[in-house]
Amino acid sequence: MDLVGLSLPLLLVFWQWTTTTGAAVTYWTYTGSVGQSKWAEYFPDCGGKAQSPVDVATVQTQYDPSLGPLTPLGYSQHGNKPFSLYNNGHTVVVPLPGWMGLGGLPWQFTAVQMHLHWGSEAPEAGGSEHTINGQSTAAELHVVHYNSELYPNMSVAMTQQDGLAVLGVLIETGEEANPAFWNILNYLGRVRHAGQSVSIPAFDVQSLLPSDLGRYYRYNGSLTTPPCFQSVLWTLFTETVKMSHTQVREGVCDGDFLMLEFKASLCPPLL
Repeated sequence: MDLVGLSLPLLLVFWQWTTTTGAAVTYWTYTGSVGQSKWAEYFPDCGGKAQSPVDVATVQTQYDPSLGPLTPLGYSQHGNKPFSLYNNGHTVVVPLPGWMGLGGLPWQFTAVQMHLHWGSEAPEAGGSEHTINGQSTAAELHVVHYNSELYPNMSVAMTQQDGLAVLGVLIETGEEANPAFWNILNYLGRVRHAGQSVSIPAFDVQSLLPSDLGRYYRYNGSLTTPPCFQSVLWTLFTETVKMSHTQVREGVCDGDFLMLEFKASLCPPLL
């Protein structure tokens, strides 16, 4: 069995989304009065039936012979122009050049950005957003694309049922450092606070992905944070990638990323 198809809802994308009523602006958070349990009150789509992330119960998945391997387009052709790294208050985001995209999907999808969801080394800490049979990993990488064949831009596409395609890569911890992730981790100290950005050297984005792009779980889901639009075709690779314990700790501790509710217990204050 080369490919696995899964009809479930999934999500991704990290920007600072707001909802506006007259002069009032609501900024979402993970806890508190506008925390995750309250999102649906302010962002109705967060109460939808196809919300991501999901727990993939492998015994309930079905093989779909119509699915083929994904083909990253231009991921390794980064050029000489620097990338940027941006702290949006929830995670760090790397905008991607428009020549990057995905092949092997029903439409043409153009890359927009990638970002990381951080946790700790302990599976019970829930670093990844998606889980497999109830088990999380230390972190998760999302690469976001919009349907550029049908829609003019990301803002329009994200509101449409067939508007987005997101790659999900589960990240486990190991003893050896993953050189590819230093392209991001080396610069976290320069975007410690929300709103900060820094130019970083361009790098091979495909080096962050698993080597086997032909085995994955596929389902229709949503953005994982407000506004929670149910517009995402999710591809969650079965093969994980690894980071060292040191790399995971740097990702968790080096910044004020609000999504890390357990950060205080993982990162003792510097004396």
